[in-house]
Amino acid sequence: MAMDPTVSVVICTRLRPIELGNCLRAIAALERQPDELIIVDNSVGDKETAQLAREFSATYIVEPITGLSRARNRGLSEAKSEIVAYLDDDSAPEKDWLEQILEPFSDSRVAIVTGNVVRSKKQDCSREISHLRFLDNKNTQWFEITVFGGLGRGCNMAFRRSACKLPNMFDERLGRGAPYRGMEEHFAFAKLLSGNHAAVYVPSATVFHFRSNLMVPSRDARNAVAYVLLLFTEFPQHRLDLLRFLIRRIRRKPLNWKRDAPDPGQLVTSNWLILFKAGISGTLLYLRTRKTADI
Repeated sequence: MAMDPTVSVVICTRLRPIELGNCLRAIAALERQPDELIIVDNSVGDKETAQLAREFSATYIVEPITGLSRARNRGLSEAKSEIVAYLDDDSAPEKDWLEQILEPFSDSRVAIVTGNVVRSKKQDCSREISHLRFLDNKNTQWFEITVFGGLGRGCNMAFRRSACKLPNMFDERLGRGAPYRGMEEHFAFAKLLSGNHAAVYVPSATVFHFRSNLMVPSRDARNAVAYVLLLFTEFPQHRLDLLRFLIRRIRRKPLNWKRDAPDPGQLVTSNWLILFKAGISGTLLYLRTRKTADI
């Protein structure tokens, strides 16, 4: 029987010791413990966060420049294990989460594994799709599935570290604390799948995530426009795929794949006034940030 790969669990946090403490206690209860636990403090440093890291024998790293993608990149660069798994500081994994999320990495093609995210422990997890989903770039819809939320979420994801050889795995224009709020994990997934790696979604790898996502239509529509322009620029070979997807969404055509996360594609169905304003503000946001791309 092959040995399990080593795994580092990375938690990015910013001045939220109560939430972080709850997450760390859930990790301490895991049946399979991580080989390395890393806390990336995305602030100038916090005594309570540092104390929690000591209490749970975690490596404590300060990343003072704000941005979730920057913090995630820092965690990836510091990790020493074969697999790097990410949790949000306000999430709590099920006891068998790490075993479940590691299992698909026995296939050498797999560079990404994501899992099920539920809002509370009262939610019935059995309602989720009960089978694994494998995705690579041989699937004709892989690009839209990946970049628009069909391949899991950043609060429950793991990467094969040897596949993440790009200068910055997570584009630092994306994510909380960056110009484009969100979408950073989807963009990173697409980078890896475009490089002939594969991904697996594992519904049994469950994480409870307690964040309440408040949708602000005008802001989110602006981010959606900017994100689409970014995709159009960064993935020129998939421009036709992108246009076809957007046309289908504007025509209110239903998706034929399961969305695991809110995505900008649903915002093209907003009212025309929001879309008009978003078209202007989103284009300006994209133009303002296009020169700050990863090098």
